[in-house]
Amino acid sequence: MRICNSILAVSLFFSSLVYAEDERYIIDKTHFSLGFLVEHAGYAKTLGMFKNIDGSYIYNEESNIVSDVKINIDTSSVFTNHDKRDAHLRSPDFLNVEEYPLMTFKAARNDLNANPDQIKGELTLLGISKPLTLNVKINKIAQYPFRVGITKPIVMGVSANASFLRSDFDMNYAIKKNLVGDQIDLIIEFEARQQ
Repeated sequence: MRICNSILAVSLFFSSLVYAEDERYIIDKTHFSLGFLVEHAGYAKTLGMFKNIDGSYIYNEESNIVSDVKINIDTSSVFTNHDKRDAHLRSPDFLNVEEYPLMTFKAARNDLNANPDQIKGELTLLGISKPLTLNVKINKIAQYPFRVGITKPIVMGVSANASFLRSDFDMNYAIKKNLVGDQIDLIIEFEARQQ
């Protein structure tokens, strides 16, 4: 009887330690915006965006841990609403899209309890990888009010931002003459579906 009671106590103890499962989320390409701001000759900031991305990550809601973040950005999809400028941005002066068709952000394990609202990872641009911290706000995790196919999936909505110096990635065109700013401010909004 004592052995049975001990086994039961141990089982109850370990069952109380069980956390919610890790859930993989896939970014919804139709509800993803990656914008950027950069100064133009000190007059105003130019607003641009990348139109094609894909990505995923793992999130454990109970432990509040994000891991295995992978985001791929198609550099040729840059758009600033000006054809000539966009062509220049795709050239070797800036994104050099023929040689570097992807810009990526990757992050391993991030405990949002230890570092609230921050995901620390690595940005790779022009073949150079540097640390980048995203300031992140999880807006909502809930069943979607709209059908996706035949179901209403669980969806997470996120707002984020970050800044970096393009010169850190050897993208130096027009910096010395202050014609194009060095600092790039990223604006990120997306929805991701739980798998």
